Amino acid sequence: MQGHHLRRAVRHLSASLSHLKPHHRRHPPLSLSSTPKPYSSFSPSTPTTSFIQNNTKNIPKYVVTGAINHTPNPNLCNNHENSDQLSDHEVGFEEEEEASGHKLTETDVYAAVELALDSVIKIFTVASSPNYFLPWQNKSQRETMGSGFVISGRRILTNAHVVADHTFVLVRKHGCPTKYRAEVLAVGHECDLAILVVENEEFWQGVNHLELGEIPFLQEAVAVVGYPQGGDNISVTKGVVSRVEPTQYVHGATQLLAIQIDAAINPGNSGGPAIMGDKVAGVAFQNLSGAENIGYIIPVPVIKHFIAGVEERGKYVGFCSLGLSCQAMENQQLRENFGMNTGMTGVLVSKINPISEAHKILKRDDVILAFDGVAIANDGTVPFRNRERITFDHLVSMKKPNEEAELKVLRDGKECNFLINVHPLQPLVPVHQFDKLPSYYIFAGLLFIPLSQPYLHEYGEEWYNASPRRLCERALREQPKKAGEQLVIIAQVLMDDINAGYERLSELQVRKVNGVEIDNLRHLYQLVEDCKEKNLRIDLDDDRVIVLNYDKAKLATSRILKRHRIPSAASSDLVDSTEEEQIVVAASLN
Repeated sequence: MQGHHLRRAVRHLSASLSHLKPHHRRHPPLSLSSTPKPYSSFSPSTPTTSFIQNNTKNIPKYVVTGAINHTPNPNLCNNHENSDQLSDHEVGFEEEEEASGHKLTETDVYAAVELALDSVIKIFTVASSPNYFLPWQNKSQRETMGSGFVISGRRILTNAHVVADHTFVLVRKHGCPTKYRAEVLAVGHECDLAILVVENEEFWQGVNHLELGEIPFLQEAVAVVGYPQGGDNISVTKGVVSRVEPTQYVHGATQLLAIQIDAAINPGNSGGPAIMGDKVAGVAFQNLSGAENIGYIIPVPVIKHFIAGVEERGKYVGFCSLGLSCQAMENQQLRENFGMNTGMTGVLVSKINPISEAHKILKRDDVILAFDGVAIANDGTVPFRNRERITFDHLVSMKKPNEEAELKVLRDGKECNFLINVHPLQPLVPVHQFDKLPSYYIFAGLLFIPLSQPYLHEYGEEWYNASPRRLCERALREQPKKAGEQLVIIAQVLMDDINAGYERLSELQVRKVNGVEIDNLRHLYQLVEDCKEKNLRIDLDDDRVIVLNYDKAKLATSRILKRHRIPSAASSDLVDSTEEEQIVVAASLN
């Protein structure tokens, strides 16, 4: 009955929106000369290309709005007092395709929404995030709600932040009172997408899947369907596309292509489809805090890249990066200094990630002129559709892992062509660590952990100012020197006679164990556990030193664990990996 009323309202209200027509060739050119770095609860990882800018004023704050969180969490949703009601929003749009001359009618609009009603799903998630100050514990359980929709292959597409750190997931169809158990098949936190599956055959009765479309043009109308706050039933809101460009993804702290629309996207909307015609134009996932009706949807190319990676490899594979930091070449004197002729454009390489393939081929002060045959402008942008431009990061991020890219480079005044394999790159300090327990190791009351931004976020919303300045700067700026490297610190000292006097050495980085430079937490764990010396020496930052009698420290560790009710001295990933390595070594000796 509820579906009948909604469909009748859609049919009635569609006629009032017949004046919305796309104007594909009438848009003025977009200005992308300076894209400010957005603030988010997560600082971005090293982008494919970062352009050096001095303007840090008026930084916009993007907010993940999708999951309605019964336990308030300022990092995940922005609660608006005025949520959109179904009766206040009309659904409908008229699209004109110049190539075919086809024109969507009111009936087409009705059919599109009719299809969405049988495809959009409400998601109920029970989640529990780890406590990075006490990494052997989890925080209190919380319940969140979001949206999703069915795609081909009996799969449900939603946002990653809707199911992040999940312990239990239920889904419900429109007009159905029954909730069904769902499992998370794959999650891509960088692109904020996830795929769910439901094994119960009853759930799939009467369910239709939605097809993915194309990137909409400016001023084309879209309808966002989901379950936002303000009610329990499905809601449909209208909007038009106002901008298409790489944007900060709050949840994954990455810069990927996004579509800005003027439809209201409120908590609960996340994961719901934005429909244009009879196909999906994107997935709703965040809004711009402090602005009215500015929402963002994940476009189809990003969605297809995520799904293709899962289908080909069985898991999320990530988005590729060149690992470069580049400077714009808009100053004429700068271009002349590096031998650029008139009409030659590009960007200057200023820093290269040591673990990237580009580090073996490119050099500092190289000028990248073109990527895969596409000329790069002096501001780092490339042509995109009808008189639009976006940063060439988008071309890199859409490449498949280990795929070859051709770069045209100006080096010492000579043009060169290089082939570089692109890969997803991991930062030295992880930006996020969802769906996994943090690693830790306790010895003699010293709590060792790899530094991560989630650890710094435990200092509160103002973590950038509240957390230790040195650790914060390293987390945001330092790059790994080799694969698998971690920045290991002493997070805290659990007081005991064995470590008296060392309590002020917390929050310092560990450099060496018995004279051996450590690579990561697992390396430190092995060095300590395999120690054969009488004393254990640990060298820290600022030339500080910890010396412990090894046998006494081993006994004290058990005492400290019992006192603080800590189940294990090491996280399971360290213990399990060590046991596997011992089995491999034993097998090789036989």
